[in-house]
Amino acid sequence: MTEMIHDLLMPFQYDYMWRAIWVSALVGGSCGFLSSFVTLKGWSLMGDALSHAVVPGVAVAYILGLPFALGAFIAGLLSAGTMAFIKAKSRIREDATIGIVFTAYFALGLLLISLFPARVDLKTILLGNVLGISDQDIWQVIWISGTTLVILGFKWRDLMLFCFDANQARTLGLRAGLLHVTLLGLLAATAVAALQAVGACLVVAMLITPGATAYLLTDRFGTMIWLASGMGIATSLVGAYASYYFDGATGACIVTLQTLMFLVAFYFAPKHGVLASKRRVRLSPLPP
Repeated sequence: MTEMIHDLLMPFQYDYMWRAIWVSALVGGSCGFLSSFVTLKGWSLMGDALSHAVVPGVAVAYILGLPFALGAFIAGLLSAGTMAFIKAKSRIREDATIGIVFTAYFALGLLLISLFPARVDLKTILLGNVLGISDQDIWQVIWISGTTLVILGFKWRDLMLFCFDANQARTLGLRAGLLHVTLLGLLAATAVAALQAVGACLVVAMLITPGATAYLLTDRFGTMIWLASGMGIATSLVGAYASYYFDGATGACIVTLQTLMFLVAFYFAPKHGVLASKRRVRLSPLPP
């Protein structure tokens, strides 16, 4: 018994595991909070776009010796601005615009990485490296996540109305344009924070899966926020902890756990799950 407890507590004997677990939990909580708005707004593809579009910014930051968060955030804002400009100046649909821009930025990032392979770590950018996160990067994650949570905490009602119906938000006197830019900025910033934990390839999962799972479990947006944030924190804690025993990528463990939770909700959600839908069909009266 004592030996089993010792084995279970072994990850906490290492400072890098402590840091990885609580940093992952912080990122998971902020991503889970924001994912509720992303799900309500239908911006899943936008989250995917921004998570890949920050790659050239990270590459340039590494090459110039600047903080990677600065380069990633600037690239995220530039890509969002590019998408908005193309959408406003052409007849191209929004999904096509997002697809064109994010693949172009991602390709530019990979080109820079291939041109300067000795100065940019491709694996770190694509898969993250929370186990080797530096003190400087930890402070960047704390600042980004903290700012995101504070803004969302104060403006969640306005952002909820904007995501649900932008026209109604304008009718009530809200500045829909400012809310649009705020949400885009928070999405870009959170993608930067999550990049360090799970990498560019898996950021989109942390920005979508908790909110999508919570959406199946409740019809109240306030409850959805708490559920998504809680799932983001819990899966990040457990995923980072489990990665020690699996000897696998921390980000992959976290996202796999989030996917499993989504599948459980998808089938067993009391009101919106597959089994509940089948039960309603079975119990519904037959037409005369």
